[in-house]
Amino acid sequence: MKRTTLLSLALFMTAPAVWAQKATSPKPINHQASAQNTKTTTNKPKLVVGVVVDQMRWDYLYRYGSRYTAGGFKRLLQDGFSCENTLINYTPTITACGHTCVYTGSVPAIHGIIGNTWYSNEIGRTMYCAEDTTMNTVGSTSAAGKMSPRNMLVTTIGDELRLSNHFQSKVVGVAIKDRGAILPAGHSANAAFWYDGSTGNWVTSTYYMNELPEWAQQYNQQKWPKQYLAKPWTTLYPVATYTLSTEDEKPYEGKYKNSTTGTSFPHDLSAAANGSIAASPFGNTMTLEFAKKAMEAYNMGKGEVTDFLAVSLSSTDYVGHQFGPNSIEAEDTYLRLDQDLGAFFQYLDAKVGKGQYLFFITADHGVAHVPGFLQENKLPGGTWDDRAAVKELNEKIDAKFGVSAIKAVDNYQIWLNNDAIAASGKNRNDIQEFIIAELLKSPAIAKAFPTKDLMVTVLPEPIRTMMSNGYNTKRSGDIQIVLTPAYIDGGKTGTTHGLWYPYDAHIPLVWMGWGVKPGKTNRTVGMTDIAPTLAAMLHIQMPSGNVGQVIHEITH
Repeated sequence: MKRTTLLSLALFMTAPAVWAQKATSPKPINHQASAQNTKTTTNKPKLVVGVVVDQMRWDYLYRYGSRYTAGGFKRLLQDGFSCENTLINYTPTITACGHTCVYTGSVPAIHGIIGNTWYSNEIGRTMYCAEDTTMNTVGSTSAAGKMSPRNMLVTTIGDELRLSNHFQSKVVGVAIKDRGAILPAGHSANAAFWYDGSTGNWVTSTYYMNELPEWAQQYNQQKWPKQYLAKPWTTLYPVATYTLSTEDEKPYEGKYKNSTTGTSFPHDLSAAANGSIAASPFGNTMTLEFAKKAMEAYNMGKGEVTDFLAVSLSSTDYVGHQFGPNSIEAEDTYLRLDQDLGAFFQYLDAKVGKGQYLFFITADHGVAHVPGFLQENKLPGGTWDDRAAVKELNEKIDAKFGVSAIKAVDNYQIWLNNDAIAASGKNRNDIQEFIIAELLKSPAIAKAFPTKDLMVTVLPEPIRTMMSNGYNTKRSGDIQIVLTPAYIDGGKTGTTHGLWYPYDAHIPLVWMGWGVKPGKTNRTVGMTDIAPTLAAMLHIQMPSGNVGQVIHEITH
């Protein structure tokens, strides 16, 4: 739970059928198609570029639109096709699950990535989504590279692309977060690269290679984090003009370590540039620059087959967690991202060619408002501390039943110590009912129930389907917790995500380039529909765990 893990849930049902039945299907509103988007010289794109903006709410496409440049988000919405009502169709709505679902068309119930972390009964400890102790770091001496995609149980669209032409296509993943590079790239990727904040180096794993390529070594030698943060982070425009955000100094915003300016601009991050760049808009800039280097090194978009570049922009998530979606920091981060995207599109136009690459942008999840902001504006919301709650619960259980019954809490689920309960001779159901009754005393808890009882628990749609899609029989916990709307698992500053509610589940999805006519649809589509749509456009098999449906407005 907290900010790096969050929800998971109960039994398998295929999401797309339920969502498709409930969705209406109005004809898409198409604008005049531009020649550069409809005219193609090949029957497949030379390159597919997928960008996942970590923690991007759908409304960010429009909220800051008056200040977006012509070449960034405005170009996407003008030249591209926007699926305006794209929703995550499972819980938990968190990073590892989102990145996996975008590229697999699958859900945690099937692909197995039920959170950033989860308690593993098999190994008796918390498991990280991309951890692989058999691998070693390539590019630094830290443990940041002991990673691989092996915990993901299905193929990605990149895997299927490589399978379709006997591994001629090149597939590369790039992100500050390891999970944002590894999981999208898939099992058979040529490479995945991520950022090691402890050293300031871009690294990879022996899963992919035994030595960091010369081009990546040269990039690291330039010490870009320190260069980006040599000057304080200041706003692009006069701070007083950020009228769509709260005042600069707020007690419910998080501070940078050793900050002397509170939560206000300018933010001097030079003292800890290596790690701090991830929590600044310049982390996105650096990621896109590294992605360009990878494109050139692997000669992507230059061959006879389609290549695939998967990029995750992680800094939006770090900034969003710390300051919240109504902060000047969040607004400035998206204004800078808009400029970065404009420059990236110009690069793709020059290197690959207009109309020769297929681009899509989406998010792994949204984010909740900061509870302090909600309370300040007389709106409902609050906080809940999962670990403090479980500590108190275990004390009460021990006093009543004489056993420490809870092993772990993660992803808004509780794992019971079933061996200890059995050894104590106490009735497991009695303990479970006691835990649920105690949980429901909190105003932060809207619902709590045994995960095995998901299908008989009174739950409205789409909650039941989302929880069913998030429940993995072998990996999920024993008790499911559902927080009250606008409550978060966190403290007094900052915010998080992970719930089924629209603020966490409504994400952007815009397509642009090869084969895409300008327009939009308000029909409800799921995050899981992205991968099968790509498969249909590329004329390849959909990923092995796919449950999504083709977005027909894109392929017509």
